[in-house]
Amino acid sequence: MIPYTVNIKLAARTLTGTLNLQNKTAVDWGWQGLIAQGCHSSILIIDPKTTQTIQVLERHKANVVKVKWSRENYHHNLSSPYSLRLASGDASGKIIVWDVVSGTAHCEIQEHSKPIQDLEWLWNQDASRDLLLAVHPPNYIVLWNGDTGTKLWKKSYAENILSFSFDPFDPSNMALLTSEGIVFINDFTPAKPPGSTGKKVYIASPHASPAHNKPAPAPTAPAPTGAKKALNKVKVLITNEKPTAEAVTLNDCLQLSYLPSKRNHMLLLYPREILILDLELSQTVGVVAIERSGVPFTQVIPCAQRDALYCLHENGCITLRVCRSTTAPDEAAADPEQSVQELVYDLRSQCDAIRVTKTVRPYRMVICPVSENSAALTVSDGRVMLWELKAHTGRAPTNPGLGLSPLYSPVSFCGAPLAHNQKKIQDLSLNTMIGQTLIAGEAPPPSSSQQEVQLKFLLTGLLSGLPLPPFAIRMCPPLTTKNINHYQPLLAVGTSNGSVLVYNLTSGLLHKELSVHSCEVRGIEWVSLTSFLSFATSTPNNMGMVRNELQHVDLPTGECFAFRGERGTDEPAIEMIKVSHLKQYLVVVFRDKPLELWDIRTGTLLREMAKNFPTVTALEWSPSHNLKSLKKKQMAAREAMARQTVSDAEQSSVESSVISMLQDAESKSETSQAISAREHFVFTDTDGQVYHITVEGNTVKDGARIPPDGSMGSIGCIAWKGDTLVLGDVDGNLNFWDLKARLSRGIPTHRGWVKKVRFAPGKGNQKLLVMYTDGAEVWDTKDVQMVSSMRIGRNVNYRVVDIDWCTSDKVVLASDDGCIRVLEMAMKSASYRMDEQDLTDPVWCPYLLLPRASFTLKAFLLLQPWSGTFTMDISQVDYNEKDEIKGLIQEQLNSLSNDMKSVLQDPELSLLQRCLLVSRLFGDESDLQFWTVASHYLQSFAQARQLSVPTAQGQPPSDGSQPACHNYLDICHDTLCESSYFQKFQLDRVHLQEVKRSSYEHTKKCADQLLLLGQTDRAVQLLLETSADNSSYYCDSLKACLVTTITSSGPSQSTIKLVATNMIANGKLAEGVQLLCLIDKAADACRYLQTYGEWNRASWLAKVRLNPAESSDVLKRWAEHLCSPQVNQKSKAMLVLLSLGCFHKVGEMLHSMRYFDRAALFIEACLKCGVMEANDSTNILLSLIGAAFADYARLLRSLGLREGAALWASRAGSAGEELMEELFQGEGGPPEGLPADQEPTLGIEGSGGDEDRKFGSVEE
Repeated sequence: MIPYTVNIKLAARTLTGTLNLQNKTAVDWGWQGLIAQGCHSSILIIDPKTTQTIQVLERHKANVVKVKWSRENYHHNLSSPYSLRLASGDASGKIIVWDVVSGTAHCEIQEHSKPIQDLEWLWNQDASRDLLLAVHPPNYIVLWNGDTGTKLWKKSYAENILSFSFDPFDPSNMALLTSEGIVFINDFTPAKPPGSTGKKVYIASPHASPAHNKPAPAPTAPAPTGAKKALNKVKVLITNEKPTAEAVTLNDCLQLSYLPSKRNHMLLLYPREILILDLELSQTVGVVAIERSGVPFTQVIPCAQRDALYCLHENGCITLRVCRSTTAPDEAAADPEQSVQELVYDLRSQCDAIRVTKTVRPYRMVICPVSENSAALTVSDGRVMLWELKAHTGRAPTNPGLGLSPLYSPVSFCGAPLAHNQKKIQDLSLNTMIGQTLIAGEAPPPSSSQQEVQLKFLLTGLLSGLPLPPFAIRMCPPLTTKNINHYQPLLAVGTSNGSVLVYNLTSGLLHKELSVHSCEVRGIEWVSLTSFLSFATSTPNNMGMVRNELQHVDLPTGECFAFRGERGTDEPAIEMIKVSHLKQYLVVVFRDKPLELWDIRTGTLLREMAKNFPTVTALEWSPSHNLKSLKKKQMAAREAMARQTVSDAEQSSVESSVISMLQDAESKSETSQAISAREHFVFTDTDGQVYHITVEGNTVKDGARIPPDGSMGSIGCIAWKGDTLVLGDVDGNLNFWDLKARLSRGIPTHRGWVKKVRFAPGKGNQKLLVMYTDGAEVWDTKDVQMVSSMRIGRNVNYRVVDIDWCTSDKVVLASDDGCIRVLEMAMKSASYRMDEQDLTDPVWCPYLLLPRASFTLKAFLLLQPWSGTFTMDISQVDYNEKDEIKGLIQEQLNSLSNDMKSVLQDPELSLLQRCLLVSRLFGDESDLQFWTVASHYLQSFAQARQLSVPTAQGQPPSDGSQPACHNYLDICHDTLCESSYFQKFQLDRVHLQEVKRSSYEHTKKCADQLLLLGQTDRAVQLLLETSADNSSYYCDSLKACLVTTITSSGPSQSTIKLVATNMIANGKLAEGVQLLCLIDKAADACRYLQTYGEWNRASWLAKVRLNPAESSDVLKRWAEHLCSPQVNQKSKAMLVLLSLGCFHKVGEMLHSMRYFDRAALFIEACLKCGVMEANDSTNILLSLIGAAFADYARLLRSLGLREGAALWASRAGSAGEELMEELFQGEGGPPEGLPADQEPTLGIEGSGGDEDRKFGSVEE
């Protein structure tokens, strides 16, 4: 007969605890919405919304020092689906690239054997998404293919590299933070290693600054405070020559990063200040300093959506600082000289600090890259704290002393103005919570339409780990057919501080934490499914006596009582406690004192053994007992009693009912009724003699004694199940006794002291788990052979401190790295498939679905044109797919927050807003960028059309005719912004540079910028400042004369143009461009810049100097260049074209790149906004629309969404007819359910009469 074992489904998993110091920097929050965190040699994947660990990756042998999620800025389709890919580097120099869902490694990379210093996925080109750049100590950077593990190139530098940062606006620029300073590289390309050694910049330590050594002036005096004085010194921080030895203390710059919110700015973090540098002038333009009593910084993360910084302080406090508008609305009218002094970052919000102790200190903070309004803090004790930024409308109590200008919330939602009664999500992301930072010369928005907001941090989640080891672990009694309805797989963990943690192993979450003891818990034994006994012993006094605590704990109520009453204050330590199989009796074994026998049910002491009782070295209860025969006897006696009490006449009628009543009562009172069954235990003494003792009620009988086996040393542990008894000794021998056949068999394992042996649960399951000092083994006692083994140093790098079985085929091990692992019987590493485990709370993460299912979910959320209302129930859709997959998709839909559901179902939500919202939900970086720019320009061009102001292409209508709610595109989009806004920003920046300049070089650069920007008068003033002893004094004076006297007479123009062209031809590009700008030939200047490959400069100049038509030509050429195969940045080119309003071209590009879903939705949005016009070029347009819609319909059909496919096919005109026929073969014509406004026609507005309009753009 095959033994029947019920196995409750438990996933293999790891419960993690405190972090190692090397794990400090190993944490990352990906676009995918999950947090990865290194814990010793494992990596936890945490879902921040529900704060649960959903995966633990185990393969590293050393501590994990870096983790990085891959970026999601590519177009996702079935061949490049949404996938969870993570790179991790450890202290032995190994990098592993993971497929997180299945828990397997794509590839493993090893170069050197020192800890990886930094890791980053390259995100900047469309060609490959697999490139991974790593810093291998001491001084190598290596580019790897993260999919295959091949090395592409390797480059060494002169100094030790600590970390690097890429310029988010120009991927060929990067900066390395080295042990001596900074190295700037400007020729980074994936194709080959950087040619130059980079430009070295040394940092003089800011500790020389007065902020640190002078007493701060009295707060009443308006004298410059410490921070201001620090600023004056800070200007000389960046020097190109190596400073003298005394100036360089150790480079204590903690971190460097580019600002993603504006181009060419970088921050350097020091413990007491953050410096903001403008890289064009390489000088400090802003400082965030901490006052003397403040807590030093340890980390800072700059935001992209707004010019704001998240700072982490040494006490675990996270602060948010937002850049102050350079004009406060009320000072705007005053002298502009006064308004700009430096960039100021105002403290807008801070969260609570944590209690920092020797073992508890904050490690790292990460922020969500999609929304930038939530932060996670990792703490050294394994906690992860999740803080969310919340915006509260309403004015602050005005405090004139602070001088903070109010923050306003933007009026739009998802890139579009809010409709009248539209639902919105208040805290969707940072840029929906606070508006843009105003810049000089810009009128503040009318305050009526904007609400003031206050920001607060709210703790929304806390994930705590296990405390410090050692642990004592014990699994609750096993699952049986009787308890299957209310069984919970609970694991009790006793800790060194006296508390007992109870974990539910189905979810891996903490079920209860009970503070039971005052000293280290030594052992736990369960006495039922919901109660256990645990004992703890204090440290011994000089007599070797201790305080013993033995507590009985009831889980549902949490009630504890001292099981041995008043005993235990001054006595020898308890060695072990053993509970009998029927949970009736308890044996307590002491170190130098005879054992005690207790009755668990009544809590009474049955027997304290005599003084001459042998010393116990190991003890185990026998599984055999006489409960069944006792029950039969009792049943018979009761029935007999019942028969006697009822008279014969009534007997027959009553008998059956009485018996059934009796049986009910019997089953109910089974526990309360004191049937004392007979149970036995065996123990060994120091000589290895085996004693057999029987307990029944309160009688204790001594049984047979078996003499010691000569081959065994001192016995350390015993296990007994069925007819098999196993003894383990201190020399590593196992002795298997077959009690039925009366055979014994000894096996030397040669692994040293056998610490514990435990049989697996389940009838007939004869597997045995053995623990040694250096690992563990599983044996099969039927065939007496080893099944699996693990050993420290060989296949794991942790020591096992306690073991148990958690089901009939899974073991649980506690180890000295502070983790508790549930493993298969083979005891191999514990990564598991994410889709196989049961989570307590459903997690929103489309990345966990199969590729097809995730695209179905996306299409389902984007557009449901088949009905008038929007549903969140996939079963209401004609979607033919396996029920299992449907269920998974529905689970994802259900896990969305109620706010999100109500917004998605809101009929007021426009198509553009929906696309933006869904790309946010999916964490799809490339979609989000595309739709942000597209929705902005589609609306601004549509607005320009409605006002029917004849506007120039690429330029929204002039301010006067703009509706009040029109926002500019954020400056973090750089050259994609509107020209007027971009110009203001650049002027503002030059003004700031001017205030900050400290040397002739700086002044010269400022003058050059001013000339390019057309600010000639100011430039002349700067040129005339050159001192007479400067070598370029003469040159600058002449240049000043030239600038002031340029007239527009023909001859002087042509001479200057000739000189400029010669200069450019002879390699003086910048000077030639300046001359051309002086005579208003900036368009030629841009052309030259482009010819010489200075594409970024050209686009910058076009934005600030050219009229819209010329600027548009320059930018179109740039877009063509970006599309060329050697540059391969088509996605960037599309954004440039969007900002010019070339919507038709964008539609064509999307379609030709096979981005069918994006193409169809974009064309649909264009038609809805009325910016695609049809007249002469109608045929071209019709064919584009037809092709795009038909291809999208095919895509939907391949996903199984038939109604969607039918709708798009019906709108695709002739291109979709064939598809319509295929869809409705034998179904009699197209579907009924098309709403009236969705007639299968093309939604193209009629042409505007006979004006000759060029298609796709709004030309004059």
